[in-house]
Amino acid sequence: MIVPSSSRALVASHNSSLGFTSLAKLSSGNLLAEVDLRRAVVSLKLRQTKKGSMGQFLTPASVAQLMAEMFNRLDLPEISLLDAGAGIGSLLAAFVAKVCQHRQHTSSLRVVAYEIDPFLIGYLHQTLELCERQCENVGISFNYEIRETDFIEDAVRLQKLSLLNSANPTEFTHAILNPPYLKINAHSKMRELLRSIGLETSNLYTGFMAATAQLLKPSGEFVAITPRSFCNGPYFRDFRKMFLEMMALEQVHLFESRQEAFSDDDVLQETIIIQATKQRQKSSNVIINTSSGANDDLFLSHSLPYTELVHPDDLEQFIHIIPDKISQQIVQRMALFTCTLKDLGLTVSTGRVVDFRAKDYLRTNPENNSVPLIYPVNLSNGYVEYPKITKKPQAIVHIEETANLLIPNEHYVLCKRFSSKEEKRRVVAVVYDANQFNYAYVGFENHLNYFHKDGCGLSLTLARGLAVYLNSTLVDAFFRLFNGHTQVNATDLRKLKYPNFEQLLSLGTGIKEQFPSLREIDELIENKLLSMSNLSENNPIATKSRIDEALQILKQLGFPQEQLNKQSALTLLALLDLKPTDSWQLATSPLMGITPMINFMAQHYGESYMPNSREGIRKKTVHQFKEAALVVPNPHNPNRPNNSPKTVYQIENSALELLRTYGTDEWEKSINTYLASVETLKKKYAQEREMSRIPIVIDGEIQTLSPGNHNNLIKKIINDFVPRFTPGGKLIYVGDTAKKFPPSFKKAALTDLGVNIDSHGKMPDMIIHFTTKNWLVLIEAVTSHGPINPKRKNELEVLFKGVQIPVVMVTTFLTRKAMAKYLAEIAWETDVWVAEDATHLIHFNGESLQAFQI
Repeated sequence: MIVPSSSRALVASHNSSLGFTSLAKLSSGNLLAEVDLRRAVVSLKLRQTKKGSMGQFLTPASVAQLMAEMFNRLDLPEISLLDAGAGIGSLLAAFVAKVCQHRQHTSSLRVVAYEIDPFLIGYLHQTLELCERQCENVGISFNYEIRETDFIEDAVRLQKLSLLNSANPTEFTHAILNPPYLKINAHSKMRELLRSIGLETSNLYTGFMAATAQLLKPSGEFVAITPRSFCNGPYFRDFRKMFLEMMALEQVHLFESRQEAFSDDDVLQETIIIQATKQRQKSSNVIINTSSGANDDLFLSHSLPYTELVHPDDLEQFIHIIPDKISQQIVQRMALFTCTLKDLGLTVSTGRVVDFRAKDYLRTNPENNSVPLIYPVNLSNGYVEYPKITKKPQAIVHIEETANLLIPNEHYVLCKRFSSKEEKRRVVAVVYDANQFNYAYVGFENHLNYFHKDGCGLSLTLARGLAVYLNSTLVDAFFRLFNGHTQVNATDLRKLKYPNFEQLLSLGTGIKEQFPSLREIDELIENKLLSMSNLSENNPIATKSRIDEALQILKQLGFPQEQLNKQSALTLLALLDLKPTDSWQLATSPLMGITPMINFMAQHYGESYMPNSREGIRKKTVHQFKEAALVVPNPHNPNRPNNSPKTVYQIENSALELLRTYGTDEWEKSINTYLASVETLKKKYAQEREMSRIPIVIDGEIQTLSPGNHNNLIKKIINDFVPRFTPGGKLIYVGDTAKKFPPSFKKAALTDLGVNIDSHGKMPDMIIHFTTKNWLVLIEAVTSHGPINPKRKNELEVLFKGVQIPVVMVTTFLTRKAMAKYLAEIAWETDVWVAEDATHLIHFNGESLQAFQI
């Protein structure tokens, strides 16, 4: 779409250099696209300035749309929506679009939006005007109010008025929220305001959530995207009690990646979306959905009893978000262990030696007056390796000044406090065997936790049993479920539940110098602690281990990182009809379609993908398996189209023979033989890129470009941009990343226009003579290099200085996300086009392509 000058003037008055579409008739998709383009611009401007101080991150359209889809009650005759931190209105726009698409329209929609940032309010007005137009198109009466005041202050004011006048301040049937994330001082005005409505909290986002919930009518719906941190920990205890008393949680959406929800803003905080209804009676079950990001069409869905989400007898009101059946089984197994460390007469502490504070007393190697100093680097294969060749000091001087840093040389269990994200295990524990050290005392560095009994050691059998338990897959999986960070603090270990004293001694009995392997540890846990329970039949550890084995196989086959995920592992197991406890030798090769694969995953691995995930599995996993010759489509009917609903897949015969050797002595030899006869995926993909040139049509002739994202964008420009914005235009030049002057270059046509190209000049990616207006359009396709910035604009002006007709310069991108990275660099009096929003054109002031809108 082309930008009218009136729109440019309007937006410029709100400190923006860009103009945006003013549409006579909007579709819901166009409404969200319009608003998201503005968000990309505004986010870029805020990135270096206001967000850090105001704690505000604007919601991408994909997230806003996902949140709007979570509302259930949209068939009310009158709807009133609260957006307590509206920003530019992305969330409310998604809600309006959803209401307008609903099969039974409401008759009236009222929106109240709070925003205090003057810079954002101008954009918010524009968004609400677009929403009004959208509602007019479908016959919904729409009115809105922007409250340019602090939301918390106004919510408190409304609560006080209701107490004085016995009035009901609850006026909203729905609320949608992306609250600001900001810590608040204990003595601040904001903290006092929140205390006045009965809430003690340390972060503003929970204040927004509580105040929003209070303003909802009974049975009102609430959807918010927030950090996950409120679910656990003492800092949010008061908030959880207040919120869960008012509201009934019904849906939770998790993101596997911390970065996906707000990828434009590099937000690493773990975020979740919750949907709740204002009522005291709780639902019997809560839906937990999981996806990689908001755009992902692969959704895992799990139904969890409310009593497992929030335990009725839990005074802390922790919210236990359990994403799938495997996780639920892990929690059920851990519930069999009821002992605390206090019950066992044990405690855990952090190592006393902080090396930079004690640096004058540290020694590289043991000396006469020193004792061992143990670092995490000394932990190895279940025990302590000492001394070790490392950059870390291996001893500490034993004198009066260091006496309080040392503990008696007795048996302990040591546990790493920190692990990297890449490490397979979060909880890593070893036995400190005092018999291996001929010293009276020992020092543990501060990056270690150590288990002890009133400052003294444990029996060696108990230490070994405790280390076995802590190193089990069961404990590690449980810990990862509820601890999003990579630290294992002493507090975390105190909260963990343990087997009883006799069970720990049973685990430690028989373990000598050789510490058991992980598989042996898990067998010990299963046989000695769980075999008599009624949960022994459904073994989540066996399920998790089988998925991990499938992932290891895909890695050894050479699959890229994008395919090394649970979905790909489950797809492979389904195609092999291999259940968690089957040996790999039992693998078969049934003919299987996508829906039977999804059913297999749910039945045998407890991973329930939603029905609309079929296409995602086909595109993101099965297609890559097919390209790697790991599977064969329709082997009994090769002529069947791949997009047929009857399409089935089968593991290729030589791959099946290979996979049956996994876990045997033949595996390494077999996989080397297989990879020698079948190209590794990386080589195969590289060859396919070389062979798969991109076809384009120029002047009725089919030509090809070298493969790659850059030329994919060139193809989109020819197919989408040219007929829309330069209809009838003559393609003079189409660049190719592999060749500067391809056969499509019509040099004579440029010469006729007064342009003589210097062979050393840097050509644009495309040149079009738009004959209708007699303009020369220069296009840059940006996938790796930069846009038409002032420097590049000057280069093009010099290169085309002889041209005798007006020149228009356009920068093009594949996606809005790609555009957002370069917005600050775009030169004035140029245009920007984004392939994923092919009907839009953004103009940066001056003469533009608006004159030839079609």
